[in-house]
Amino acid sequence: MNRRQLLQSAATMFAAGAVPAFAATDEDGRLRTLLDRVWEEQLDRSPQQVTSLGLDTGKRAGQRALLNDATRAGREAYVAASADRLASLAAIDRAKLSPAAQIDHDVVVYQARRVADGGKRFRFGEGSDGFGYIPYSPYAVSQLTGPYQSVPDFIVSNHPVATAADADAWLSRLAAYAGSIDASTANLETDAAAGVLPPDFALDLTLGQLQSQRATDPAAAKLVTALGDKTRAAGITGDWQARAQAILAGKVVPALDRQIAAVQRLRGQATPDAGAWKLPDGEAYYAGALAFQTTTTMTPDAVHDLGLAQVADLSGRIDTLLKAEGLTRGSVGDRLTALARRPDQLWPNTDAGRAGLLKSLNEQTATIRALLPRVFATLPAAKVEIVRVPPEIEAGAPGGYAVGGSLDGKRPGRYYINLKDTAEWPKFNLPTLTYHEALPGHNWQGAIARESPDIPAIRRFGGFAAYGEGWGLYSEDLAAELGVYAGDPLGEIGHLQSLMFRAVRMVVDTGLHFKRWDRACATDYMVTATGFARGRAQREIDRYCVWPGQACSYKVGHTEWRRLRQAVEAKQGAAFDIKAFHEVLRMGSMPLTVLAQVVMARA
Repeated sequence: MNRRQLLQSAATMFAAGAVPAFAATDEDGRLRTLLDRVWEEQLDRSPQQVTSLGLDTGKRAGQRALLNDATRAGREAYVAASADRLASLAAIDRAKLSPAAQIDHDVVVYQARRVADGGKRFRFGEGSDGFGYIPYSPYAVSQLTGPYQSVPDFIVSNHPVATAADADAWLSRLAAYAGSIDASTANLETDAAAGVLPPDFALDLTLGQLQSQRATDPAAAKLVTALGDKTRAAGITGDWQARAQAILAGKVVPALDRQIAAVQRLRGQATPDAGAWKLPDGEAYYAGALAFQTTTTMTPDAVHDLGLAQVADLSGRIDTLLKAEGLTRGSVGDRLTALARRPDQLWPNTDAGRAGLLKSLNEQTATIRALLPRVFATLPAAKVEIVRVPPEIEAGAPGGYAVGGSLDGKRPGRYYINLKDTAEWPKFNLPTLTYHEALPGHNWQGAIARESPDIPAIRRFGGFAAYGEGWGLYSEDLAAELGVYAGDPLGEIGHLQSLMFRAVRMVVDTGLHFKRWDRACATDYMVTATGFARGRAQREIDRYCVWPGQACSYKVGHTEWRRLRQAVEAKQGAAFDIKAFHEVLRMGSMPLTVLAQVVMARA
């Protein structure tokens, strides 16, 4: 039986709902045992993920008091574990695996090889949490990376407090936070000595965020007040807030001071060069990052040209819609800018305005949820809530991002939106972001995978950027198909603007990291093409400068999801069933190359 026949056999079982939860062959059993062991080892290395999933109970209760290892040794251990995983998987006879198990094998091998090979070659960058952008997140500390940027909200939003032991664990994590900051400072300094340093403007943003966190009175910090609120709500006696304040003031603040001093000192060595080309072996680094993020073999030139072609196509489509609305003067970008500034499209940049904006997003989520049974056979139980990006990190944070909920459903998935300036979110382009991040985008797709009985645990969480971000953009199209923009031509313009924004990303990311564009050139291009407010565009460009290749995953992934849907429709004709097509989500995230094989074998 050849590979295509194997995949077709797997597809037949899957379509019938008969993919076995466990092994169909003896070799399947060996693979499942191995993958389950690897999953447990991965959880051992990532106490923050354990808490996020609600697994920090029973034998893992002790992890509730720990944070991920932010040291360079932790990163090296993760890379070594990936290499060990490859060696163990090599002992599995793939030819003896069932079709479904072959998919699991191929996906895990692909991921482990990328991490092991890249991690060995490029021994710098962000510390390991078992997932993330390793080995292609080049800066240990930046406006988007480092414990200072991620740990406070993780503790406040994820750490449960129902008992005194939970409160004690909070204090332990707060003390560990100081150690994580120091570890990332050491990594920053080590990398700088090897010629790896964020661009000067990224360090300026980083410094601003660090100083903002440092300037907060420990008595008023969320890490302190939230513990007080939670212990009081749970009826736990004791002055927990005072204890947290003492740790913050005595341990965390000095660690922040040390990191601030290091960033200030290194700022003098930094240059405005924005691209990965400046890194040691920079061209190879970017080629690896692009392959890692897109899960393709596309070259930087190919991605750049694809972006230019799609920008031109989408610009023409938007032009037609704008003219139909009487908006005829100036370039497409100029007209989108003018539309975004209209008073009827703006939320007040006040607390009341932000509350109204969030309310509108929740209403949109409820509306789209009611429509999804029309196009999905699997309807996950997980809930989603929409919240503001914490103000203390919003200056450097993305515009929006999603975080999955806990497995027990006690903590819903979240869609974070950056509300630093509500003028960056005109009403006509807000809904499409909700469909991307919440439903039927990331939170929906992630919940289907997490709740799937058809794949091993290690494949239910995390995943591949091009698959997930491509699905997020495909979800925006799907919402349009469901009629959410019926009678709303401005909303349809916002939908196409969102797609063009992601096409622009391919142009500017490859421009920055491969064609050696500077920051201003990339920002000007984005503003001109999309009509975005300059502040929003600048924050986006600054993000791409510290996460090479990641921005390309969106439209590369979207292009492949659309291509596969069209290919299946063409093959099946009148028999095409969109619900059956979407059932592939139950098979979990995978590289685009594997996705194409699986989807076409099922068609």
